[in-house]
Amino acid sequence: MTETHVEVRIHDAARGSTLIYLPGLHGDWTLAGGFRSALSGRAAFVEFTYPRVTSWSLEDYARNIFEVLRQRGITQGWVIGESFGSQIAWQLTRQPGFKADGLILAGGFVRHPAPWGVPLAGWISAWIPMAIVRTLVRTYARYVCFCQRQRPEAAAEINEFVVRRSDPLDRLAITARYRLLMETDLRAVARATRLPVYFISGFFDPIVPWPWVRRWLASNCPGFRGSKIVPAADHIVLATAPEASADEILRWTE
Repeated sequence: MTETHVEVRIHDAARGSTLIYLPGLHGDWTLAGGFRSALSGRAAFVEFTYPRVTSWSLEDYARNIFEVLRQRGITQGWVIGESFGSQIAWQLTRQPGFKADGLILAGGFVRHPAPWGVPLAGWISAWIPMAIVRTLVRTYARYVCFCQRQRPEAAAEINEFVVRRSDPLDRLAITARYRLLMETDLRAVARATRLPVYFISGFFDPIVPWPWVRRWLASNCPGFRGSKIVPAADHIVLATAPEASADEILRWTE
C-alpha cells in the first residue's frame, strides 16, 4: 500500500444490500473477519484499510474512500462507521455523487461523549512504550479470537492485527487520528441528517459510553431509527459479537 492510498476489498458483490465498513482507529480490516464471515452470502461487504497518513482531514478520508468506491462502480450503500470510522462515515454520506441508504454507528458517535478523555488517550497512544503496546495488543487479540472461536478463518487476520499494531508508522497514524477526534464536532451535521441512522454497541464499552451516545441521538438526530446493545460484547462490537451484529444490521438494512 502506498502512503496516500486506501485499500479496498469487496465480497459477495451481487448479493443483497451493500454494506461499506469503515474501521476504527486501528485503520484496517484485520478485526472484521468474523463479521465478514457472518455476513457471507447475505450481503455485499466492502471493507477498507486506511493509509498510514498523518496529514489527512476527515474530508480527505471520505473523499479518497468515495473515489475508490466510484472507480469500482459503487455509488450507493449502507455505511458502517466503527468508532473513529463513524467520523469519516458522517462525511462520506455527504459526498457529492454518493447515495447513502443509511448510516450505522458501530461503537460510533457524533462528537465523542467524553471529549476531555480524547487528548489523554492520544497522549497515551503517542508515549506508551512499544513493549506495553505489543502486550496489550496480543492480549486483546487473544480475546477477539476467543469471541470468534466458531469462525477460525478469521484467526490469520487477527495475527496480522498484532503485527500491524507493532509498527511505529502505525502508531504515528493512530496518534494523528486522535488529533482529528479532538478537532471534530459533527453535531450540526447529525442534527440535519434525515437518513436512517442506527446505533450498535457492546454493553461493556468504556471507550465510547453508549448511554450518552444513544440518548443524544434520540434527542437530536432526526434520522435516528433505533439501537442495539449487545450484552456480551465490548467497544469493537463487530469483532466481539459478529453473529449478533450481522443479524441486527441485516434486519435494519434489508
